[in-house]
Amino acid sequence: MKHACALMLFFLGMSFDRASAAAENVPKLRGLSRTHLLEYRGADGILKQATSAKEWEHRRREAIRAFESVAGQLPGENQRGALNVEVIEEVDCGRYIRRLIRYQSSPSGWVPAYLCLPKAALQGIPAPAVLCLHPTENVIGHRVVVGLGGKPHRQYASELAERGFVTLAPSYPLLAEYQPDLKALGFISGTMKAIWDNMRGLDLLESLPHVKKEVGFGTIGHSLGGHNSIFTAVMDSRLKVVVSSCGFDSLLDYKEGNLKGWVQERYMPKMGDYLGRPQELPFDFYELVACLAPRRFFVNAPLHDSNFKWDSVDRVTEAARAVYSLFGRSLEEHVTVRHPDAEHDFPDSERYEAYSIIESVLGKPGT
Repeated sequence: MKHACALMLFFLGMSFDRASAAAENVPKLRGLSRTHLLEYRGADGILKQATSAKEWEHRRREAIRAFESVAGQLPGENQRGALNVEVIEEVDCGRYIRRLIRYQSSPSGWVPAYLCLPKAALQGIPAPAVLCLHPTENVIGHRVVVGLGGKPHRQYASELAERGFVTLAPSYPLLAEYQPDLKALGFISGTMKAIWDNMRGLDLLESLPHVKKEVGFGTIGHSLGGHNSIFTAVMDSRLKVVVSSCGFDSLLDYKEGNLKGWVQERYMPKMGDYLGRPQELPFDFYELVACLAPRRFFVNAPLHDSNFKWDSVDRVTEAARAVYSLFGRSLEEHVTVRHPDAEHDFPDSERYEAYSIIESVLGKPGT
């Protein structure tokens, strides 16, 4: 028995050593370890190891600056003007009212969105609110998440509204009928425009008497909406629970390192500077996921997703373990990763589990 235990420990030790060696062979990120995320650069330029959440803040800020160097800078507070919400259409959906609205995210920048308001909230019982970000859909856009067509398993805004949550589903720039002039509005990427639209959407939710704003907000998205949720949560701490379905892997692994899919005006054109050199891109999801700590994070990463590799997702989330630990949180309790036997999809079981996790963080509507 002792011999068997010793042998098992020996092999476990070998596996750990191989994993450590593999991690060491991963290209560095701006001269820092891509996988050992406690490493940061001090004000003196010397590499150090963070031993507290306060020290890790140095790396978090650097990670955000690196992301902005490609996506563009987040607009300043002077762009946070009146939202000037307009209701275009209102439909009674049984348990909730669905409104097609538009709001002004910045001067001259109008964003179309669906706002779903449970009738209980309209009758004086404020409900938690969730930002519902849609996948790539160039025909019906944000309509897909409120159940108005498109592929199945994407109707999370309407399903959450049925469960009593207030939901806001803004359209993504340069998809379907939402065609803003990014340059005229001061954006170099559709990614940063979307982040800003989403943040202003949170401002809108905060302004509503129907919303239980003191508990914070959630965000959920599939595919494009999956990484859009991560990007927005990195920039806005009001988001307390984040759900990403088929939304990311390491940019070293994406399409075997071919970044071409990201090089579009609606995403991040500057990524074109790194075609053929993904290891030189200054940001990666390793850091961005770690920037979500200590918040609750749910990931749906199907085994047969042709866009994002499930095993890369595991490596990225595992790297965040040390950062969550700095906040006194265990990875097992605060980050959930599911690998359904599916393709690029958000199956019912994973979607419903995501709703339960949102409810566990924000509270059950009506209570």
